[in-house]
Amino acid sequence: MDVLIQVFVGLHIIGIASLLGGFLTQMKAMGRGTARFVPAMLHGALTMLVTGVILVGLNEADGHHVNNIKIGVKLALLIVILALVYVQRDEETVDKRFFGLVGLLTVANIFIALLWT
Repeated sequence: MDVLIQVFVGLHIIGIASLLGGFLTQMKAMGRGTARFVPAMLHGALTMLVTGVILVGLNEADGHHVNNIKIGVKLALLIVILALVYVQRDEETVDKRFFGLVGLLTVANIFIALLWT
């Protein structure tokens, strides 16, 4: 079971890398006001959602303690990210505030995962 959990942790990290990488590649465009949500950002956020839910289930099934408040906060942030990216995915340009908010929430999600014990 531990190997399966580690595989999904790896996939979860790939999802966050895709979301954050898509954001970072558009930062120069954000300064010009021409940033847009690239498909990698949507796919990364969806990957994070699916693998996160699977990870919670696998950890519960394996008898590990899961901090439900932490998971709830991370899920809430991810739902906001997904909503912003999904609704504006076809727009030619995205408002700087929305784009910056997605980046901020993504980084917050990373630090919550790492620092909240």
